[in-house]
Amino acid sequence: MDTTLRGVGVSHGVAIGEARHMGTAVLEPPAKQIDADEAPREQQRARQAVEAVAADLQARGNLAGGEAQAVLEAQALMAQDPELMADVERRIAVGSTAERGVYDAFAAYRALLANAGEYLAGRVADLDDVRNRIVARLLGVPMPGVPDSDEPYVLIARDLAPADTALLDPTLVLGFVTEEGGPTSHSAILARALGVPAVVALPGAGELAEGVVVAVDGSTGDVVVNPSAEERDELAKAAEERKAALDATKGPGATSDGHKVPLLANVGGPSDVPAAVEAGAEGVGLFRTEFLFLDDSERAPSEEKQVEAYRKVLEAFPEGRVVVRVLDAGADKPLDFLTPGDEPNPALGVRGLRTLLDHPEVLQGQLRALAKAVEGLPVYLEVMAPMVADRADAKAFADACREAGLNAKFGAMVEIPSAALRARSVLQEVEFLSLGTNDLAQYTFAADRQVGSLARLQDAWQPALLDLVSASAEAAKAEGKSCGVCGEAAADPLLACVLTGLGVTSLSMGASAIPFVRAQLAKHTLAQCERAASAARAADSGPEARAAAQAVLSGE
Repeated sequence: MDTTLRGVGVSHGVAIGEARHMGTAVLEPPAKQIDADEAPREQQRARQAVEAVAADLQARGNLAGGEAQAVLEAQALMAQDPELMADVERRIAVGSTAERGVYDAFAAYRALLANAGEYLAGRVADLDDVRNRIVARLLGVPMPGVPDSDEPYVLIARDLAPADTALLDPTLVLGFVTEEGGPTSHSAILARALGVPAVVALPGAGELAEGVVVAVDGSTGDVVVNPSAEERDELAKAAEERKAALDATKGPGATSDGHKVPLLANVGGPSDVPAAVEAGAEGVGLFRTEFLFLDDSERAPSEEKQVEAYRKVLEAFPEGRVVVRVLDAGADKPLDFLTPGDEPNPALGVRGLRTLLDHPEVLQGQLRALAKAVEGLPVYLEVMAPMVADRADAKAFADACREAGLNAKFGAMVEIPSAALRARSVLQEVEFLSLGTNDLAQYTFAADRQVGSLARLQDAWQPALLDLVSASAEAAKAEGKSCGVCGEAAADPLLACVLTGLGVTSLSMGASAIPFVRAQLAKHTLAQCERAASAARAADSGPEARAAAQAVLSGE
């Protein structure tokens, strides 16, 4: 008999196959004591294992490219954290083996993050993965990771570390289901980039039997265990209908009555560009530049290196629009040469534009590189600052852009509620707004975007979040300026219609979501989108808002 479980759908599509579980975590090493004269050798073993794991993560990032590269390089830096290594060596000096010293040092840091309730608590899954890889190397056992299989399967895991998600083989991994995670977690973002159907935050996912057939609907969040032949046919038919709708809808994004909604791509670097072009992206709505700065945590990349990378992306969209976000360092993306190491709550500390204003030489170097990269190209370059709180922030950024001689539009990201509430004030200094709904939800609801148990509050359908989107869009319209969305909310086809109804002027998302959003918009008029937006804002919860919008758009 079949059972239907409900999680959070984070990557569109349907996958049907046998469940295969992620390899088990490394067992806890024995608490064996060593003699004092053995400590130097064990410390050397620990250092070698750490460096080997960091190199492996870097190599995986180079293979994956794009957003995955940035995530994995950040994880490699985590492995090489000097304070963690110093703690490992202290534990070895008083009698621990290398593997036990690593295990205990990481456990102490893990507990610190988890109990503090900080933004960095969301990095616990990444920290566990790094620990497991180091301990596995020291013990001489296989690395934890995806199962070996010659047949396609649905991957089941408590959570997926970026190192595993980034290199999933879509020909073997039909889809994946995790017990933890959230709609804006690294795994969800990378799943969308890969185009792999995925459901996260599914209670009891780990209890699914090995080999049981499951049907995963990454659009609805439903996971059907032992689906009947009829259910399989229905899901397959629905998937075919979606594909046919996608194939039938081409060209620029627009509603059925011709209201234009440019559909742009989120990219992490040049390697993400081919998929964006293939999906028909009309430009780039979010070019994350962090990947360039993660190669070396001790210093910023040279202007020449930056120019080369920026120009590759700009050249891919002649006559198109490319929106570049300057470096967003801090919180879960620390850089040794920029980020304070002793902040009690990094998410509420010096990150984004605040970091760059503290280090104007880094900001000026990036802006000069962008000015050089766009020379002679017909592309429409726009540059925006992350974590803008008020008009003073916006003015400081616009002044820096002018000082660098940048021939581009200057904009501000709306990720902090204050910027949404005072959007007209911010727009006195900049020419456009771009809503980062991931962080905007996090700060609106005080809900860490990486914590699966808080998925309800990370839901971009929350009416309070829609109110802030509406306030920003209305302010931009009043000022005769644009207001786009570059957060993960734009990748939800139904929500894309609601955002359009709220007055958003462009939508940017992972390349794999563009066809789904284009097809959904083409089904409805602007007036229908506006009615759906009003219905969603009148609801009291995220699920109620979705249901209300769905009812309007389906004509119920």
